[in-house]
This record gives sequence, structure tokens and C-alpha cells, in this order.
Amino acid sequence: MNEIKFAWSALGGDPALADRVTTVVREGALAARLPVRRLARACVGACALAAAELGARRAGLAEVPQALVDDGAVAAAFHSERLLQVDGRAPVVFAPLSRFWRTADGWVRTHANYPHHRARLLGAIGLREGTPVEEVAARLAARPALEVEETVYGAGGLAVALRTPKEWAAHEQAAEVAARPLVERERLDFAHARVPAPLGPGASPLLPAAGLRVLDLTRVLAGPVATRTLALLGADVLRLDAPQLPELSDQHADTGFGKRSATLDLTADRDTFEELLASADVVVTGYRPGALDRFGLSPRALAERRPGLVVAQVSAWGAYGPWGGRRGFDSLVQVATGIAVTEGSPGQPGALPAQALDHGTGYLLAAAVLRALTEQSYDGGARLVRLALARTAHWLTDGTPADRAEDEDKDGSEDGSGGGTAYRGPDPWLAATDGPLGRLRHARPPVSFRGGPTDWARPPAPWGSDPARWA
Repeated sequence: MNEIKFAWSALGGDPALADRVTTVVREGALAARLPVRRLARACVGACALAAAELGARRAGLAEVPQALVDDGAVAAAFHSERLLQVDGRAPVVFAPLSRFWRTADGWVRTHANYPHHRARLLGAIGLREGTPVEEVAARLAARPALEVEETVYGAGGLAVALRTPKEWAAHEQAAEVAARPLVERERLDFAHARVPAPLGPGASPLLPAAGLRVLDLTRVLAGPVATRTLALLGADVLRLDAPQLPELSDQHADTGFGKRSATLDLTADRDTFEELLASADVVVTGYRPGALDRFGLSPRALAERRPGLVVAQVSAWGAYGPWGGRRGFDSLVQVATGIAVTEGSPGQPGALPAQALDHGTGYLLAAAVLRALTEQSYDGGARLVRLALARTAHWLTDGTPADRAEDEDKDGSEDGSGGGTAYRGPDPWLAATDGPLGRLRHARPPVSFRGGPTDWARPPAPWGSDPARWA
């Protein structure tokens, strides 16, 4: 339970409530050299507890309902984008140019799932669209990894040189990340408490976020996981995307459960956004730090126009340090922070068994929003919560003093828990849902507490198919 208590403490939760979480251990789930299962369990457990806490507050319950974390449900959810099937078709997870490449002195990993990132990558190394993978490999093999990293980033693309844990620890960005709390929490104003309508003690299911409006300005993958979770808990989640930046269809389907999806040009149709903001309770952003500021969407600017708002931000590297303005994805953070070396072999970099930084940070982000809403119901004030994949990676690789002490007493299992049921695959935690996108096989939500929801109220909608207005 040390890891759940740590996550709960990082969220500002009452330490006495941490014991309200029950875990079901399943040996072999999310197996890795690093304690991935412990981290995943903690993130989901803290989110379930935050949901139960807010639900109890709104329903006037005498005590917070018991939360349950099942390693099997967590493992399935952390693989959700890989387990999704649309009418029996397996998803496309990574494009051909999103991979490891040998360089003249090591390795580099690129991310080019989106067409504009692919074009920038190829342009940075002097190649054109349609260039065979073999030619890309030859071009990268002739250049040093750090040179590739800087050249591609300079062109607006995404590439990161493989670093060992020691090399990352010596990097200025690593020092900045390590100095920050796992969850950054800040009060932005002193607006009066906005108390949502009570739910009543007999509400079934108990939906802690019922009646709350969430503007979802996120992409890939942590932010959409967070807002998908808020939708599960009853929030009216409206995802907004720029019309010129379509989302990848499979990715959108996986993270779109419970939400509506609209497009909005923030430059041409600002009045519509301001109308939405005027009655929003939460705004979640997942673009690189500062990218939305020119639209007046910095946390303080939002809170000035909508006092009492909860603003949640997630980024790859954090909103600070020399890499604070850089784009990034889970796979790239793993490469930079030494995780790919730890999980690899002497001749080949490796990866975590799932995009655990994305998923884990997403559930923590949802938990931070829920806790901010609970705190706000007592003493008001707009709130800012901020997380970063790199900071979650620091927790995974460095742990806490309690984690390290526990590791010394391991019984051979990854998280030292022992004695659990063997994990035999995700099937018990998969479901089938029919909707406008077809028949979807998908992972069930892992966030569970007594009396709470067990599935989303609606299937995902096609990208951009809903009007830009509240339900």
C-alpha cells in the first residue's frame, strides 16, 4: 500500500482515507523490470479513492465508499489502445516511422504517427514523403543521436536520443523534474465555493462528477485517459479539436468513451469557446506548455474569465526547464529517462509492457481534478493541477523511500506483494459495445468503488461529429 499512500498524499488527500482502498493482486500483470504494476495500481487506486471521496461529499454519505483496485482490470486498461477492436479489426498503434533507429553512435527513437510529424521528421533529415524505411534508416545511421534529436526538434518533429539512467540524471531537465512534486497543485483565486447539486444518498450508480461540465482540450494519450475517466464518473465531457488536426481514428475511439467530440477553430470562432467556458467547471489541456497561451488559455487567464474554474494540465516534460516547451510522447520519455535502457538488452533498447506513463499520469490527472473539486466544495477558489509524464517516470525509476525499503524485501515478484492470483490475460476485463463507429471490443474501466459506475454511459462518437455546445 505504500505506493497508493504516496500517490494519495501527492494529491493532498486525507491520509486516513488511504486504507479505504482494497487491492486484488494478480502476479504477472504488467510484468517488467521496473515496478510498473505498483505504479499502475497506485494511480488507479488513488483515482478511485478521489472519486469515492467526491461522491460521498455530494451524496452526503457518512463515510467514503470502499475503493477496489484489481491488477487484472488495471493491466487491461493500460493496454486499452492495443486491445481495442473495431468490427473485429485490430488497431493501428504505431506508424512505420515511429520506432527505434540505429545512429552513428547509439540509438534514437522517433514519433511520426501524425502526418505533420512525419513530414517534419523527413524534412529535417533531407528526405521526402514516401521515402522507403530503409533509406530513412541509412540516413539516420550516418548521424550522431544527439544531432538527430536537435535537428528533428528544431524542425518541429519528434526524436529523442537514447540515454542511460545516469546520463538522464545528469541532464538539466532531469534535475528540474526531480525537484517538482508528483502533482503540482495551486490555488488561482478566492472565488466563493461552487457547490454542485447534491446527488442524494440513494443515487445509483453514484456519479461523483454528475452535472459537471468539462472542456477537453487534449490529445494523445494521458489527457484523453483523464477525461474519459471523468466521463465515466458522470461529467459532460466535450472534446474540442482544431478542424485542421484530425485525430487518429483508433486512438479517438479508444479514448472517446463517454464523451462528445466537436471541432472548433479558436481563431475564427472565439465567441463559441467563450460561451462554453462561461459555464464550464473544468478545463483539461494536453498540449505542450505555452501552446494555448496565445489564445488566452493560460490557467490564470481562464480563471479570470471563469472564477472558480478547475484547470488541469498535462505535458511530456513539464512546464519548466530547458525542455519545458518541447513536444513529447510516452515512448520518447521512456527513451530519454533511461527506461528504455533498463527494460532493454545490451544490444537493443526496450520498452515498458504498456504506455504506463501515459495511462498512469492520465488517472492521476483525473484524480487531481476530483480532489480539486472536493477541496473547492469546502473553501472555493479556482484551482490548477499540473502533471508531467517525465515526473511520473521519475517516480517509476526512483520510487519513494518506502518503495525502496519494500524492494529490499521482495519475494521475487515485481512489486513484492506475492501470494496473488496469476494473471492469465485481459479477457475477463473486456466488453463489447455497439455504437456509431461499429462494434467495439474494449477494456472496461478500472476505476471502481462501491456503488459507482461500471461502464461508460455512451460509446465513442466519430471525431468532430457533435456540435460545439453543452448537452
